[in-house]
Amino acid sequence: MSLYLVIDILGTIAFAISGVLTAMHKRLDLFGIFIIAFVTSVGGGTLRDLLLNTQIVWMHNMTYIYVIFSSAIVAIIFRKKLNYVRKSLFLFDTIGIALYTIVGIEKGIQFGLHPIICISLGTMSACFGGVIRDILCNEIPIIFRKEIYATACILGGIFYFLLSFTTLDTNWIVIISGSVVITVRLFAVKFKLSLPSVYSKD
Repeated sequence: MSLYLVIDILGTIAFAISGVLTAMHKRLDLFGIFIIAFVTSVGGGTLRDLLLNTQIVWMHNMTYIYVIFSSAIVAIIFRKKLNYVRKSLFLFDTIGIALYTIVGIEKGIQFGLHPIICISLGTMSACFGGVIRDILCNEIPIIFRKEIYATACILGGIFYFLLSFTTLDTNWIVIISGSVVITVRLFAVKFKLSLPSVYSKD
């Protein structure tokens, strides 16, 4: 199994759990929970593949479907273990955007795209599933608020290409770049860092 596939599967698991936690917080029924888990997991990747005019991965590989539904079932069964729903949602969402950022970037590289476009693809892959999830759950998507979210993905992508000029092994580049996304997001939330607002406090 390639590193690319492993990262993609782990990202799918993280986003599926994130979707389940959001759906349960909104007290959706079982069908709604599975739908939110599904769109959160595949939304970003689907947009990416459509833009690249390539086959949509989850439609040609049932592994993703099995992983999404298995992750959703596990999250539902062990929901009582996830005592702090918001903290758990934040954790899995952060892991998901880090993994999907790398997947999107590497997909762009495979197509020979410019680094800026690759970073854009990585950011869309990471964020768009969460956008769909939040819209369906009647929330303002995180990416449109002041929180450091897409910015973390962009910084991770920049590190990916900067590190590619070094002699580091690809696996280390992936690990470090993903860690940058997670670290930036964690620090932003912990220290309440946000992008400047254009609105007055009046």
